[in-house]
Amino acid sequence: MAEKLICVVGPTACGKTKLGVLLAQAYNGEVISCDSMQIYRGMTIGTAAPTPEETEGIPHHMLAVADPEESWSAARYVSAATPVVEDILARGKRPVLVGGTGLWLDALLRGHGFAPGMAGGAIRAKLETRLEQDGIGPLLEELRRVDPISAEKLHPADEKRILRALEVFHETGQTISAHNAAERALPPRFDAVKIGLRFADRDDMKALIDRRVDAMVDAGLLDEVRGLLRRGLPRSATAMQAIGYKEFAGVLAGEKTEDEAVEEVKLRSRQYAKRQLTWLRRDPSVRWIEWEKNRDFVRAMQISTEILSEEGLF
Repeated sequence: MAEKLICVVGPTACGKTKLGVLLAQAYNGEVISCDSMQIYRGMTIGTAAPTPEETEGIPHHMLAVADPEESWSAARYVSAATPVVEDILARGKRPVLVGGTGLWLDALLRGHGFAPGMAGGAIRAKLETRLEQDGIGPLLEELRRVDPISAEKLHPADEKRILRALEVFHETGQTISAHNAAERALPPRFDAVKIGLRFADRDDMKALIDRRVDAMVDAGLLDEVRGLLRRGLPRSATAMQAIGYKEFAGVLAGEKTEDEAVEEVKLRSRQYAKRQLTWLRRDPSVRWIEWEKNRDFVRAMQISTEILSEEGLF
């Protein structure tokens, strides 16, 4: 198995970028972003992508690598990021994965193939036509017959994943649940130590998120959204569904006031942080560092060093 990677995980606004840079500085590393929105060009403010000042000279990868009109999946991210990890290792340096998109991070570490099936192919087109004509009900019933395990896990309104599960079955003859079970039985491609950041008091996290949103607005989030729309990016694009962009596009369309948008962004950001924590709590391998009222990075580095030593990295 390859040398262990360092991962810095946690909810939005918890200090992942700063700790990632500090760890890369201390342990001859380079940072790989694992954020599903920081991959897009021209979306620096609203995604809190690290600025040149914040990177402090540490190479950062997988930032601003996609056009906002593109829609990236976990599979595409893994395909692009895996060679980056391998190149860093080949140069004798330590990959430091930093980001809050847990699905993408887990997929990269696991490193195995995703269920086959050609999204956008003929079978997907037929399924989408059926969806348009008959609704999701008959498709969900079909999924219950051919793959009851997947059907049981999916919400009846989750059209995207229902179509994906049927697409895999019709193209391969294998259920997506069987494929995923087989993948989970395989060892991961990359071994990793996961360091998680979170606040001991949830109210402190909420307050920091609110301050961060205010700072984004002051830094020009509205102008950033305006620039994307002026370039012709449709409001329906995946990138424009990101927190902050969707709400401020509504301001520019005259659907809400800026104050209303700010409050929506704060609420959605807090809700997103809660979902991130729920995802991470499922992973017993995460070694947590808890912030008190303020983020103490000197203390975080001391604890991180202890964790990495215990995990056999040094």
